[in-house]
Amino acid sequence: MALVTFISDFGEGDYYVPAVKAKMLSINPQLNIVDISHQINTYDIAHAGFILRSVFRDFPKGTVHLVAINGTSNMTDGFIGIKLEEHIFIGPNNGVLSLLADYDPGIIVQFADIHLKDSTFPAKDVLAPIAAKVASGAAIHDFGGPLMQMKKMMSRQFKATKKQIVGHVVRVDNYGNLITNITKEVFEKLNPGKFTIEFSREVLTRINKSYDNVEAGDCFAFFNSLELLEIGINHGNGSELLGLRLDTPIYINFETAE
Repeated sequence: MALVTFISDFGEGDYYVPAVKAKMLSINPQLNIVDISHQINTYDIAHAGFILRSVFRDFPKGTVHLVAINGTSNMTDGFIGIKLEEHIFIGPNNGVLSLLADYDPGIIVQFADIHLKDSTFPAKDVLAPIAAKVASGAAIHDFGGPLMQMKKMMSRQFKATKKQIVGHVVRVDNYGNLITNITKEVFEKLNPGKFTIEFSREVLTRINKSYDNVEAGDCFAFFNSLELLEIGINHGNGSELLGLRLDTPIYINFETAE
C-alpha cells in the first residue's frame, strides 16, 4: 500500500494543503494520503515534532511521512529524507526531524540540487514529488547522498533524583490539558509509595486512571496513552484556570524514609 502521511502548519483555509496533495496524486493517483494535522502552530517546529513523534509508530512500517513545517526559513539547511524505525520521513533540515526519537536515524539523505527548485512553495515543488515517488517504490538514496548529521533541536528533558522529579509542560492540548515530559517508567522506578505532585498552587497525592476519576472542576493527574504525565481539570480548561502554559515546571516530590 502506497501510504503517505502529511503534517504542516498550513491551516485549512488556503489552497496550500490541496495543492500539495494534488501534486502527489498527479504522480501516483493510487496514493493513500492521510492528514495528521494542518493546525500546527505557525512555524512551531517543537509542536510538529511532538505531534508526529506521538503518532508515527501507529502507522504501518514503510509509511512515508511528508513534513512541511517552516521550510522556507533561513533556519532550513536544504531538504532531507531519513529512515527511522522502518518509517521514511521527507522534510526540511531545520531540526523538526531530530525531535522524533532520542537517537539518530539509521539513514539520512541530503536531497541533491538536481531535485531542488528555487521555489516559494517547496512543500509542493520539492517535497511532494519526492514523497510520492518514494511511496511508489523509489528509495530516498535515489534523490541524494548520505548526510552525516542533520540539524538538531534539543527537547526539554526532565530531571530526576530519589527525592524529586522536575518536569515541564511540553504540550497544551485542545481541551486545555497539560501534557508533561515526565514518563511513567521513571515515576514507577522512583516512587517509594508516597508522593506529591505540585503545580501552580495545587498539590495532588494520587495518580488517577482517567479524567473522570475526579469530580467535575477538580484537578486530575494520570499517565496518558503516551505514558506521559498529564494534568488538568475535569470538564475545565486547566491551562486557563491553573495559569499553566508551555514550559511551566511540574514537581513530583517523593517521601522517602530517613
